[in-house]
Amino acid sequence: MDRSGEKWDCGVVSELNATAAALLGLLQDGPATGGQLVASAEERFGAFFSVTRSQVYRELPALAKEGLVRLGKQGPRSSQQYAITAAGKKAFKAWLSSEAAPDHLRSPLILRLVHAGSLTAKQRTALIEKARATYSQELDEAKAAVKAADDPYVKAVAEFGQAHARAALKLVDAIPQA
Repeated sequence: MDRSGEKWDCGVVSELNATAAALLGLLQDGPATGGQLVASAEERFGAFFSVTRSQVYRELPALAKEGLVRLGKQGPRSSQQYAITAAGKKAFKAWLSSEAAPDHLRSPLILRLVHAGSLTAKQRTALIEKARATYSQELDEAKAAVKAADDPYVKAVAEFGQAHARAALKLVDAIPQA
């Protein structure tokens, strides 16, 4: 967890984890429901930072309890909007400017490849073919994102997406076919 050391609200010092920070960052754009936040996270962060529905619905009440978000309008089917508070904006800015923890790559593909010896030759081939198709699509999407990016930070992240997809394709291409 990242620590900012900042007092956010009522003199209480808290820690903001990366998932909470991601939600606060998304709420900078305006109030949103949990479902909208999940969709926005997928669109904005893609493969680099996954935010699951269960994480969102676990974090939002905790953020509300800390005074970093407040309940907004009640939506259809009992969906609840959340809005960032002044304390939430302050906490998010403190998190952004704090020292980042090391990045940790969590790749289901690499985990599967490490244990691929437990698969049949046919299953290994299917794993590689599926990975190749997935990362080829990610590469195409990253190329489009680079072309569409106006902001230099967004463009740099999209270029990283291209490099990541190319590296994954290089990995699967380096595996001898059985």
